Parts: sequence; structure tokens; C-alpha cells
Amino acid sequence: MSRRSQWGSRAGFIMAAVGSAVGLGNIWRFPYVAYENGGGAFFIPYLFALLTAGIPILIMEFTIGHKYRGSAPLSFFRMSGKKSEWIGWWGVFVSFVISTYYSVIIAWAMKYTIYSFNLSWGTDTAGFLFGDVLNLADTPGDVGGYVPGVLIPLLLVWAIVFIILLAGVQRGIELANRIFIPMLIIVFLMVVIRAVTLDGALLGLDAFFKPDLTKLANPTVWVAAYGHIFFSLSIAFAIMITYSSYLPKKSDITNNAFITGFANSGFELLAGIGIFAALGFMATQAGTAVSEVADAGVGLAFVVFPEIINQMPGMNSLFGTLFFLSLVLAGISSLISICETYIAGISDKFNVSRSKSVIVGVGIAAVVSTLFATRGGLFFLDAADYFINQFGVAAIGLIEVILIAWAFRKLGVFENHANAISDIRLGAWWKVCLSVITPIVLGYMMFGLLRTNLLKLHETDNGNYEGYSNTFILFGGWSVALGALVLAVLFTLSKWKPNTHETTDYEEN
Repeated sequence: MSRRSQWGSRAGFIMAAVGSAVGLGNIWRFPYVAYENGGGAFFIPYLFALLTAGIPILIMEFTIGHKYRGSAPLSFFRMSGKKSEWIGWWGVFVSFVISTYYSVIIAWAMKYTIYSFNLSWGTDTAGFLFGDVLNLADTPGDVGGYVPGVLIPLLLVWAIVFIILLAGVQRGIELANRIFIPMLIIVFLMVVIRAVTLDGALLGLDAFFKPDLTKLANPTVWVAAYGHIFFSLSIAFAIMITYSSYLPKKSDITNNAFITGFANSGFELLAGIGIFAALGFMATQAGTAVSEVADAGVGLAFVVFPEIINQMPGMNSLFGTLFFLSLVLAGISSLISICETYIAGISDKFNVSRSKSVIVGVGIAAVVSTLFATRGGLFFLDAADYFINQFGVAAIGLIEVILIAWAFRKLGVFENHANAISDIRLGAWWKVCLSVITPIVLGYMMFGLLRTNLLKLHETDNGNYEGYSNTFILFGGWSVALGALVLAVLFTLSKWKPNTHETTDYEEN
């Protein structure tokens, strides 16, 4: 068995892990989640969730990858054989689905970076996005034809990702993140500095930071904090296990997890300042409350922000270019990590070279992603994103911690492994977080999500998520989430190629 690739340095690994965690959600999701759930008061459950779920799971996944020296499927197989391998494949296929539509959003950001040069979106930014750019179909489920203006930049995104991944761990992923992450920080800092100097910025910052302590009595706020931390840190869908498998023997796992977790949170705080300073400016210009202009997701990035850029008193094009360039940088660094999960999984399972794995994995993902470059692409993207995150990532996390803590009883083994090489020693707090707190919170969250979404299928069509029809929800949402699990089981049933899983470069037996 050939020696596994390794990161060139600790800093290289941390930048890659941070690059995976810091993505589009940090910029367009966290600020709104915080604002909706108590503003400044939200940072209390947010910090609590980070310390009791986010970082503990990061430590666990870093330890799994480092100890078993494999992709997520291989690491889980080495842990407990076939009875746990499927968890790794489930994470891999969830990552695969995410990569197919995440790449399309990066393609939009690329286009808008160019549009920023002369503010091509005009005054009707919503009409421009849904009409001129996406040429959106009238009915969810109608594929329509390809939209060349989306398909071409999408292929460019995949070409960039292909080149980086083909170059390997050190010369590809690590080098790319050493370039992208500093660039992202510099570019976004410039966005924030410009935003806080706008008229009305303080109004937006007051809305973002003003604490509503009454919200802390609402359990949904605490669940929102845990949910966001979970999705934000790239945990429970194979990424961090894969990345940590490339660590050298002497690696401070616990410290690396704390650095990654707090670096991600620091960027989210920075994003909140920039986003709400800009929203405060927009509210001031419109003579309305911040609540009237606050938004999240695609609407914030591609409708609201172009409106803000239009109204700025100066440096409009520069501000727009920097903002959308930051989305591109954050997106590509995350997309690389997402793709690496199935590249490593294919290479390990079928004992093929990295280059073949990249060609097959990225090639199939690129072809599938073209569905989201059609006229009906946004509807398919919206449904797939909702269901794969809620019933893929969250479900994997719940099952992963329950099985490891209670069925396989590996927390003690992982604690000893991490403590042997880390400065910060794990203790009872870590075990309690993973065996009690995290399962309870995630279990409560999953029960609520399942109950809500399954009940909606028995109601009228417009009772579903975003008012989509039952047929579209079943085929565009539920089938995607369940399909990832079915494929995970099928890949688990297939045999490992000879000499691909018996030994590791180092493992404490």
C-alpha cells in the first residue's frame, strides 16, 4: 500500500480546514440567523453550542481521520468494519450532492463579479437575477433548456477545482488555500471597512448587536445556534475526517480543532458586521427599518446587495467586485474540501490512483451539476439544498455521535489518542458533550424537522417547503436525501480491493 499524502505543514492543514469551514453560509446565513434569534443575545447560545458540540465533534473527527489514516469510509471501516463503513459513505454522498449545486452558486458569484464592473444588473435587481441571468422557468420541476450564461462559468469553476485537486494534497489543496484564505480575509476586510463608513451603518450594527435577552428563554433559539454551528463547521459530512487523515503523526489535534472553530466564528462575526452595516445603509436610504431589508441566502447576495451597491455614494463598482470576489474565494475553498471526500473515498475503496479518482469523481459531479444550470435549476437547487442539509448532514451527525459514543464505545479510545499528541487534554466535559448534550439537541432538532416536513405531505401542496408541490418535494427533495443513504449502503456492500484497508501508516493497536 502506498504511503498516504500529508500536509506540508500544520499551518497548511489549518488553512485548509478553515477554508472548508468558511464558506458562503458564513457570509449570507450567519448574520441573519443571529439577527432573527436575539441579536447580541444570540452569541450566548452560539458560543455554548460551539464549545459543547462544534469543537467536540471537530476533535472527534480530527481524531478519527488521524488515527485510522483514511477517507471517511475507510476510517469508519477500520474503526468497526462494515457495521460503521456506511456512515462514511453516507457523508461522502451527501458531500457529492452538495458539490453539484454549490458549484453553481460560485458560478453566479463569478458572473456578478464581472457585472460589478459597470453595475450591469440595473435598477431591478430581482428581475435581472431571475430573468436575465437565470431565465427562470415558470413552474418548479420544469427543467427547460440550459442557460449558457450559467453553464459556461460553471464549467470554469469545475476546471479550476479539477486542476487544484489533480495537483494533490500539498501542491494542490494546501497551496490553493494558502492563496485563497489570506486573499479572502483581505478582500472581505475591505468590504467591511467600506460598509461601516456608509451613512446608516450604525443603525444596521445596532440591529445586529442589540441583545434581546427574552429570546434566550425560547428553546428554538438554542436549537438554531446548534444547527448553525453544525452546518457552519463542515462537520458530519466526511470533510474533516478526510482532511485530518493527511496529518503527520505528531499533530496537536485538540489545538487544531479550537483554532479552526474560533477562526470560523471570527470570520462569521466579521461577516455580520459587514452585512448589517450595508443593510443599515440601505434602510437609511429607503427610510425604513432594518427588518424591512434584512434577508439571507441567494436573495441577500444577488438581489439585496446589488441594490445596496447601486445606492452607494461612491466606489460602487469596487465594493461590488470585492464582495462577489469574496463569495468566489470562500466558495471555491469549500468546494475543494467537499470534492476531496469522494475523491479520497473512491481512491481508497477501489485502489485507484488519485488522478483516476479525480477524473471520475469531479467528472460525474460536473455532469450532474449541469441540471442546476438549466432554466429550472434554481428550484432544484433550493429543494436539494434544504433536504440534503436537514436530512443528510444533521442526520449523519446525530447517528455518528450516538453510534460512536454508545454502540461502538470509542470515546475513551479517541480521548487517549488525542491526549497523547495534544497540549489541551480532553476529559469528562468532552465525553458528556458528545454522549449526552449533542445527541439530545440534535435528536430534538431532527424530530421537529421530520414531524414538520412529513405532516406537510398530507396537507395541500402549498403547505410544503416554499410551497412546492408534493410531487416536486418527493422527487427533488426527499429522493435526494434518501438516495444518498441508499448509495451509501450499496457502496458498503461492495468489497474492498485487496490490500487497501488492512493496515495504516500508524495506528495505536
